[in-house]
Amino acid sequence: MKHPVLPFALASLPPVLLLTVGTFEGGLWLWAAALYTSFFAFGLDEALGMASREGAEGSIERAANRLSVVLAVAHLALIPLGVAAVAGVTDLTTLERVLAFFGFGLFFGQVSNSNAHELIHRSSAGLFSLGKWVYISMLYGHHTTAHRLLHHAHVATPLDPNFPPKGRSFYSYFPRGWVRSFTHGFAVERERAARTGRMNPYIEYVGGALVFLVATYLIFGLAGVLAYLGLCFYAQSQLAMVDYLQHYGLARRKRADGSYAPQTIHHSWNSPHWFSSHMMVNASRHSDHHANPGRVYPALRLPDEMPVLPYSLPAMGIIALVPPLWFKLMDKRVDRVLARMEGV
Repeated sequence: MKHPVLPFALASLPPVLLLTVGTFEGGLWLWAAALYTSFFAFGLDEALGMASREGAEGSIERAANRLSVVLAVAHLALIPLGVAAVAGVTDLTTLERVLAFFGFGLFFGQVSNSNAHELIHRSSAGLFSLGKWVYISMLYGHHTTAHRLLHHAHVATPLDPNFPPKGRSFYSYFPRGWVRSFTHGFAVERERAARTGRMNPYIEYVGGALVFLVATYLIFGLAGVLAYLGLCFYAQSQLAMVDYLQHYGLARRKRADGSYAPQTIHHSWNSPHWFSSHMMVNASRHSDHHANPGRVYPALRLPDEMPVLPYSLPAMGIIALVPPLWFKLMDKRVDRVLARMEGV
């Protein structure tokens, strides 16, 4: 493709317009925003089929980073709009406020999260900082540490606080992972700060979250704070859901000496569906991301040997909310992948 970043822009940016206008106009704008990242995404995934498994080639990093900056700035601008809409400041009806909650929450949880994840893996200090503040704005700043220093280092082992072993439901996984990623990440950063003399970034994570909360109270009052907390919780739950979907059950083998077998492309689930992959800036190509964390999202690949989920990420997220159905669908697939790894 001549402009490999264009499909990502076309898939990820429309909700920004829908939510912005919907904040003040309500009606069909908010219906469209709420449906865009849910039923519409699932329908287009089914209609458009699979994306090319090859990654873009050539000099694409600058264009990819430009889109990431646009999405991050849009996210920070949408935060007060989302709070205003959900809190009732813009005189929306009760139904419209509910639609706004789901529309903004889905965008924050699926697009903003995926984009912030890209930014915290960039080598540029400015891009990294922008991704960090997107997470802080969702009251989830510690994920910046937990993802890079715990998840990538210990993926597919109990040492990763966000690893979901086979048989654990999402409802059990989410609160446990939230607390452990916060506390374990703090321990890592405290040790690094003592060793290097640098400020512990948890000061930014917690202090920044407090600044957002105080500013929300001063501008929108208690109703605004409650709306903000609700939106952040909903976004955080989707972030945790993506981690759950992408690593469920694919554990690294523990050796006799207590160490773990090396991480491979078989320790992440992937999804090749065209629309959701572009909307979520290729977050669904997770095996290649773990193998090459610095590779920009349009260049990520999906070779045939990588484990693939039976449906797109948004659809799998709905299934995971019904644990018996999730276990029935996924546990035998986990066993097949693990058995294949034993033969590698």
